[in-house]
Amino acid sequence: MKEITLRQIEVIRAVMLRGTISGAADHLGVSAPGISRLIKHTEESLGIRLFERRAGLFTPAVEASAVFDQIREVYKGVENLQLALDSLQKGEDVRLAFASAPSVAQFIATRAIRDLRGRYPDLYIDLNILKIEETVDYLLLERGEFVIMSSPVQNAGIENTQIAEGRIVVIVPDGHRLAEQDEISIYDLEHEPLIGIDPADPYGQILAKPFVEAGLTMQHSIRGRFAQTLVSFVRHRLGVALIDEFSVAEVYMPGLVRKPLKENVVVQSYVVQKRGRNLSAFAEDAIRLLTRELANAATHWR
Repeated sequence: MKEITLRQIEVIRAVMLRGTISGAADHLGVSAPGISRLIKHTEESLGIRLFERRAGLFTPAVEASAVFDQIREVYKGVENLQLALDSLQKGEDVRLAFASAPSVAQFIATRAIRDLRGRYPDLYIDLNILKIEETVDYLLLERGEFVIMSSPVQNAGIENTQIAEGRIVVIVPDGHRLAEQDEISIYDLEHEPLIGIDPADPYGQILAKPFVEAGLTMQHSIRGRFAQTLVSFVRHRLGVALIDEFSVAEVYMPGLVRKPLKENVVVQSYVVQKRGRNLSAFAEDAIRLLTRELANAATHWR
């Protein structure tokens, strides 16, 4: 039994659409004699007549109507496939759900999403803000594909990949006596009202590290739960704070002055995901953009 090739189907359809050999040749961008030979060869090899010829016009033969019906269905399927591919390329009817620690969410994630939206204009994006203790349920229950955290998550069902490294900095109110220094030491903060996060919190532990290593007692005058709360407190002149540089990675921060911390304290950023889960192309692109923005933020204002 002879089989028909995709090329033969393509040529048959072109002749069916245009009604002439020359029209089919123009449609496919090939020579007319080649089209004529292929139609003749196809009819001979299949042992059926596909077209009736009248004064140079080709019309589908009555006995081959079932064949042409199937060719129409094939091309309808191809067109539907192309529409689906076009929709996927634009992000139509698909979603990307991921989460981030508050320190990355406000500025870094926003920039990454802006660029992701430029590539996939119709992609639905769901960004959640999580603390580390909320991450395991979020990932294992597959509410989102990945999370960006400043500490690795310790769980057998979770994978952690470091994607960036930054520094802890000091923020003081605009006009503060320490604002003129090139860098600020924790010893400069001993008599300042210190705003921070509970050291029992993984992020708070990072902020407390230079005090612990120096053997100093860290006494908070105000505590908040999120990095952006600390920023707001300092902006309203309620004290000074240590914070990761990603949380203040904006060109203009009215009411604040950012200064390097003399004591070198590193903060990492991790992509955290369910072990063994395959990420979508949208998630992979988002991680690439987040990694780039984190790297830019780590060097932008120094």
